[in-house]
Amino acid sequence: MKQTLRIAILLTFAWAALAAFSNFAQAQKIDFAFGISTVDAPGASAASGNHQPVSLTGGTYPGFSGDVLFFHNLGLGGEIYWKANQGNYGGDPTLPFRPLFFDFNAVYSPKLASHTYLELLGGIGALDTRFYCQTCSNGITNYSSDKHFMGDFGAGIKFYPKGGFFIRPEAKLYLVNNNIYFSSPRVTRYGLSIGYTFR
Repeated sequence: MKQTLRIAILLTFAWAALAAFSNFAQAQKIDFAFGISTVDAPGASAASGNHQPVSLTGGTYPGFSGDVLFFHNLGLGGEIYWKANQGNYGGDPTLPFRPLFFDFNAVYSPKLASHTYLELLGGIGALDTRFYCQTCSNGITNYSSDKHFMGDFGAGIKFYPKGGFFIRPEAKLYLVNNNIYFSSPRVTRYGLSIGYTFR
């Protein structure tokens, strides 16, 4: 998890730096935020076909996000959210797991009112589910990783109570390709982020 988190943060900072210092980009705003969320997904009884009767619903998901707006409220962003505690896959305490969602997005953030901005985004990423074990076959880590490509769509509203600090309630829909270890390819994340905008 630490390596994936480092890579996601590094890529977010690299994108921000590239956009900020590029003559083409002429960055207007750079946002960084920390958030807490939970997820909702169809229940175990909704599983069909090859999908296992295990739901991703519940849990606390901390995460980081960042974006750069560089052309008429348009820009690029990225984020990573992971489950804070390991869950028990299908209720089995001998098979703990932890999902991580990371993605890169196009962002549109028009002003709605004084100190209030809408944020719409969509992009691609991956769900990396880590199943923890005592002796994994790879011989290096104590988990095996199951990664699946996903598309994502989301929205939030940024409120600026003072200066560049903002509070952002947000919701995001993940559509995970071939997510057969869980009951459905659909996962929804709801949360609240606190961040700062550099202008």
